Amino acid sequence: MFAKYIKGIKWFTLVVIIILTGAGCKKTIKGETQFYPEADAVGTYAKGADVSWVTEMEAVGRKFFNSAGVQQDLFKILKDKGINTIRLRVWVNPASGYCNTADVLTKAKRAKAANMRVLIDFHYSDTWADPAQQNKPAAWANQDFTTLIASVRSHTVAVLTALKTENIIPEWVQVGNETNDGMLWNDGKASVSMKNFAELIQAGYEGVKAVDPASKVVVHIANGYDNSLFRWIFDGLKANGAKWDVVGMSLYPTAADWSAKNTQCLANMNDMVTRYGSEVMICEVGMPVTDASACRDFIKDIMAKNKSLANNKGLGVFYWEPQAYNSWNGYKLGAFDDSGKPTVAMDAFLP
Repeated sequence: MFAKYIKGIKWFTLVVIIILTGAGCKKTIKGETQFYPEADAVGTYAKGADVSWVTEMEAVGRKFFNSAGVQQDLFKILKDKGINTIRLRVWVNPASGYCNTADVLTKAKRAKAANMRVLIDFHYSDTWADPAQQNKPAAWANQDFTTLIASVRSHTVAVLTALKTENIIPEWVQVGNETNDGMLWNDGKASVSMKNFAELIQAGYEGVKAVDPASKVVVHIANGYDNSLFRWIFDGLKANGAKWDVVGMSLYPTAADWSAKNTQCLANMNDMVTRYGSEVMICEVGMPVTDASACRDFIKDIMAKNKSLANNKGLGVFYWEPQAYNSWNGYKLGAFDDSGKPTVAMDAFLP
């Protein structure tokens, strides 16, 4: 009996060792060895962060610290806070070089090294694309519409092929960013020509699927609480033959109105599922860094609502540039304090 007991202990110990040693791996990043848990399986709920500013911040000496005040690689800090997916924006030919293909590849390789999944966010611009501006890249400015469609497809293919060469296959790809009134104005402005917008979305969709059919295509709209806006866009895209896999939303409430906005967003998410059969992802969230506790509660609540969608149609929630601290670039909706440490807002992503 004692011998069997000892053998049992040895067997249990061996199993524990196997589990612990197999549950992660060591990676050396910037000369420092870090331990990262293995990546979550494809299809696992995405707890994400857009960290597209990270290389630019590091280039001017910004450092990042864990909750205990220990300096660490940003990806390690985020992973330890429960983040399992990284979102990266792509600009065509940005003046600074940041967020071009090479810079995106650098960050995506770091995400892969940290066993994190990747969402790629095409802006189809040389700079910010959002509801207020959807400017064509300078190189595409004078193209006729047929050539513009080809440029969207070829740019999409080129960037995703560069990633694939490094064995990085994004699980999701946004074709456009916050395209509330279309993209690549004025040719692709939805209020001017929904048909043109749909053709551009379809070009992006086809480009994504040409590189890897398993990557899911996201059409991303701001104001996730505004159902009439979403119906206008997606009814228009559907009527004009465009395809997508995922409806993406942005949601930036305040500490005072987040509960009401989340309730409206849930109704909108449910409508996207029933009306189009779409999966739904919250691609961007944020709240003033000074309201960290409210932000934590907001994120936990919107994640629960997103997870509640029928047939597991809720895919995940992403914080936009949480690591941007000390009003980096004037942005004050991050989730790191002025000393470069995560606020309690990031605790929302912990298991």
